[in-house]
Amino acid sequence: MDLKHETSKSSGLQLARVSQALFESAAEGLIVIDARGKMVLLNQRACEMLGYLEEELIGAQIEMLVPMNLAGEHQKLREGFVHEPSRRSMGIGRDLRARRKDGSEFPVEISLNHFENEDDRYVMALISDITQRKRTEQELEKLNLELEHRVQLRTRELADSQNLYAVIARNFPNGIIMVFDQDFNYVFAEGRELFKMGVTSDELVGTNYLTRLGEGVRDTIELRLREVFEGQNANFDMIVDDKHYELHAVPLRDSTGLVNRILVVETNVTQQKRAEKNMLKTLDKERQLNELKSRFVAMASHEFRTPLSTILTSLSLVARYTAPEQEANRLKHYNRIRSSVHNLTGILNDFLSLDKLETGMIATNPEQIELRAFLEDMVDELHSLCKDGQTISLQFENDGIVKADKNMLRNIVMNLISNALKYSGENQTVEVKAAFRDAKVYVSVVDHGIGIPEADQNHMFERFFRAHNATNIQGTGLGLNIVKKYLDLMGGDIWFESTPGNGSIFNFVLPQNDAQ
Repeated sequence: MDLKHETSKSSGLQLARVSQALFESAAEGLIVIDARGKMVLLNQRACEMLGYLEEELIGAQIEMLVPMNLAGEHQKLREGFVHEPSRRSMGIGRDLRARRKDGSEFPVEISLNHFENEDDRYVMALISDITQRKRTEQELEKLNLELEHRVQLRTRELADSQNLYAVIARNFPNGIIMVFDQDFNYVFAEGRELFKMGVTSDELVGTNYLTRLGEGVRDTIELRLREVFEGQNANFDMIVDDKHYELHAVPLRDSTGLVNRILVVETNVTQQKRAEKNMLKTLDKERQLNELKSRFVAMASHEFRTPLSTILTSLSLVARYTAPEQEANRLKHYNRIRSSVHNLTGILNDFLSLDKLETGMIATNPEQIELRAFLEDMVDELHSLCKDGQTISLQFENDGIVKADKNMLRNIVMNLISNALKYSGENQTVEVKAAFRDAKVYVSVVDHGIGIPEADQNHMFERFFRAHNATNIQGTGLGLNIVKKYLDLMGGDIWFESTPGNGSIFNFVLPQNDAQ
């Protein structure tokens, strides 16, 4: 036995085991590739970093571990290294990245070495994951930039503070001149309005402007002021505690052009706004009064002229019918005179009622009214207004007593029924329906007449308003306005439904007011 040979063999095996142990336990990734770029050996750390199993990489091209957009370039560099190998770091002056199995990438440092075995050339790469180092470098760089920025900002603030007092008027009337930083903290505040508020400039500097605003306007004001920090001028209004302010804001740029402060001029314009509002109210009232005067003149000239002309004409004709056999002609003209006088009386009563309602001279005088008997009397009275063939029908869902002002209720019912007759044709029926439900009395007046145009329906309870399709029918435009006011006084309500050409339904409701 050759003892020397056996000893050498044993030493070689031990050295191989040590090399294998070092290769497998290395803290960094180790990959060996052949001259064709195929991986022939790698340690466990390399598999962990790259997310592969060893058997998935053995025999695969090293380019599968390179970012996809660099695979072609890497192949050329690898072939050049195999041709002229040397010990060196890979990618000097460049940021290297490796690609994991899941496609994600991470920064690495790679050291290259080469060796030959049985006439084959191999390259060994030592791979270090430097993700944490990169993060630390970036954080240090960010910290350095922030520190540098703070030093520069403080230097500029000291310089700017010296200029503020020279450019801002200290005695700004009816307002405040303010400068805010990016957190909306006061940097400067001056103006006579501070004295009215009982606040000094020193008390404001360093405090937050937004916290002084009400929640109702805070978000809106913050949004507008942030636009100024973006370089835009802003002009807007603000209302706080019934006070009206106008704000004009402009960005203040530093020597580098950055906007880190804004100038805001806040002016108290409460008095001006009140004066404007009062002026607008006065102008609106004057406009309404002129419109009412115009409507009244037009209505009165028409409504008074027609019955007066009828009276004069009938009187002159009555004087001609003196013979007994002409009694029918005399009676016809007597009826025309009576009807015209009735119309004139109605118009004057409407004017008197409106005047009393407008001046607050009418008070309710409620009494218990048996509704069925009341409505039957009203229908009997109003039959004289029916055209040829017209009828008035009464329908009661149930009987009951309502406690209300009898004169007002009479005026309401008379107006609604007479309107229904007036705007309905001959041989048509006007329906009056009454019901007691849920401690209230409901009355409806239904006609099948000309109806109300949709465009006019929102104005039917206005003074002197008449629908466009009723201008040739006698009326003052006051009836529904007065009805609405009477119902308001008695705690009731009125509404209607109408279709042009198919008639209208006017409904009103009154509380029973504990009627017994």
